[in-house]
Amino acid sequence: MSAISELETIEKRYVELENQLSNPEVYKDKKKYSELAKAHANLEEIVKVYRDYKKVLKAIEENKELLRDPDEDIRELAKSELKELEVQLEDLKKQLKILLLPKDPLDERSVILELRAGTGGEESALFAADLLRMYTKFAEKKGWKVELIDAHQTGTGGFKEAILSISGDKVYSQLKYESGVHRVQRVPITESQGRIHTSAVTVAVLPEADEIDDIEIRPEDLRIDVFRASGPGGQHVNTTDSAVRITHLPTGLVVTCQDEKSQHKNKAKALKVLKARLLKMKQEEIKKEQDEMRRSQIGTGDRSERIRTYNFPQNRVTDHRINYTTYNLEAILDGELDEIISLLIEHFQAKALQNLSIDL
Repeated sequence: MSAISELETIEKRYVELENQLSNPEVYKDKKKYSELAKAHANLEEIVKVYRDYKKVLKAIEENKELLRDPDEDIRELAKSELKELEVQLEDLKKQLKILLLPKDPLDERSVILELRAGTGGEESALFAADLLRMYTKFAEKKGWKVELIDAHQTGTGGFKEAILSISGDKVYSQLKYESGVHRVQRVPITESQGRIHTSAVTVAVLPEADEIDDIEIRPEDLRIDVFRASGPGGQHVNTTDSAVRITHLPTGLVVTCQDEKSQHKNKAKALKVLKARLLKMKQEEIKKEQDEMRRSQIGTGDRSERIRTYNFPQNRVTDHRINYTTYNLEAILDGELDEIISLLIEHFQAKALQNLSIDL
């Protein structure tokens, strides 16, 4: 199917959905109405851009006709407008090509975000705390819900590990490129001679498992242990066996949760993390079977990649994948990630377009 045929089909489907949504009988069925409204909203942007594209095409044809007008002033005006319209057309073509790219089915999902201190000892753990705050602030600005599922805090306020649930609209589409190694360069508090140290924190962003993912967890495949929560973050539940550790026997995956006072709630949260990790394993198995072109389209997201450096002495943040540098480190750590994330999305869209032929 050509790109234009596909766009015509999308517009036709959009009109059909509009007609269905205006039906009083459909409105009475709240579930069906909600599904149709979501499908309609998902098509709204591409239909709007396509309609603008058709308007500009029509205007170009009309101005080309005017180039043959006997009146010189009208011909000059048409020539001037044509230049503007052709620029608009190229911009709309670019937008349509991006909107026609295959959608990542996981983009709509909420996520499990995992932070782990790496090289650098206590300094790495302190930087993990900085990143935890950064992602929490970013999520709050987006209106997303953040829950701390598990955390292993150090005596100085750092984190050896922290696991968050971030829920909201299209969270994975915004955060999926954050997976990887985040490097920090700064003078540690414990450094008496003012030397700059380099430390690292690993970030993993896992899309939450959905009912449609067919992630089967059989009760007999689980070993569930309960114990008393301890350490920072668990003081309020030290007197009861409320903490939960779940071991998935077939894979050896282990998940613990001690954030809630209720053992039942901790078990539910731990199962949510386990499902996300099993989904990630399933996705990685599929990814191994895909060819090099597909991998280049979606980016590797490899956790071993050094993706970003935060340099405190120079107040600098550099994302190495897109050669982007900003001297506004404080704002970045305060959750101002929109610009970096937008540039990353554009970068990976551009890579995908290189590997696909979409003619308009």
